[in-house]
Amino acid sequence: MARISVSQMLNALVDVGRNYLDRPGGSSQLEVLVAQCNDLVSVHGEASGTALASQIVNDYLALGEDEQFNILLSLNKIFAPDRERLVEAAGAYAAYPENDSYRKLLKVIEAPWQELFRRINMAPGGTSTIVGMRQLVRSRLSDYPELDNLQRDLKYLLSAWFNRGFLQFEQINWRTRAIVLEKLIAYEAVHEIHGWDDLRRRLADDRRCFGFFHPVLPDEPLIFVEVALTRGLIGEIKTLIPNQSETTPEEKPDTAIFYSISNCQTGLEGISFGNFLIKQVVDTIKGELNDIKEFATLSPIPGFCKWLDDLLEERHPEFVSAKEFDLLQSEWRGSELVRQRLKP
Repeated sequence: MARISVSQMLNALVDVGRNYLDRPGGSSQLEVLVAQCNDLVSVHGEASGTALASQIVNDYLALGEDEQFNILLSLNKIFAPDRERLVEAAGAYAAYPENDSYRKLLKVIEAPWQELFRRINMAPGGTSTIVGMRQLVRSRLSDYPELDNLQRDLKYLLSAWFNRGFLQFEQINWRTRAIVLEKLIAYEAVHEIHGWDDLRRRLADDRRCFGFFHPVLPDEPLIFVEVALTRGLIGEIKTLIPNQSETTPEEKPDTAIFYSISNCQTGLEGISFGNFLIKQVVDTIKGELNDIKEFATLSPIPGFCKWLDDLLEERHPEFVSAKEFDLLQSEWRGSELVRQRLKP
């Protein structure tokens, strides 16, 4: 990548970060960090590049959230794709789709910020910093839609760095390191964990908890799922998370119920982990407990009621008896008695 001139950099800084630059000491912080980023993409030595990337990460993390966002606004402008070169290369490839024109097109089609983030990722803490950058950008997209390409490219990079081949599958139990157990309490997004006693109950012998981790974030679960081992199906969460087991020592559970799944890192939103995790959990439980024959979830079915209403307006479904059809014409959602009659 060609080195960005001082005039280009300062013009972009003034244009993007005008309000920030008016603050005492703000201009030097912003200019220095962006200049460091410019140097980083120009550095060829691995050792010197890693040292500079570490300095950038440390300086960035030392800033407040608004200052960090102004840095990202500047990077979005300075390291954006070169439109003129892109149009020229695309035209050349369209006219002569040969190896040379194809390679030139590949070279300019990638925004310079991708190489910048790849080099920042070399630093200790670089990956988690970039995850945080995407989280910050996404939180302000509604006010700054011009950042959408930046957050999409961040997602592209993170999807490669967090693909299934790099993820570590772990069972989480009461013997798991305390820092991870604390994160479970903090990140539980479906059914709040009310302190350590509640967590201990959810990690008891008739429970299972599994998560995905990444080697560079060993103490940060990316996603985790909670499973209850029961005798038969249980359809209500209030009876699934009691103080005691649903089975007696003489009974063996035959059903695994997935009752909570939580994505932990907002900066990785849109990168799929859930399907891989659930499939691996099913295989693991099958291998451990031969008596488990049924797998179920208490997750809601989005759109179910609308689908049912539309279907009932259109015809009498074959799976509904005449008596059930009449009940479904009533205000069944507000009647516990009617819901129980319809439940089968």
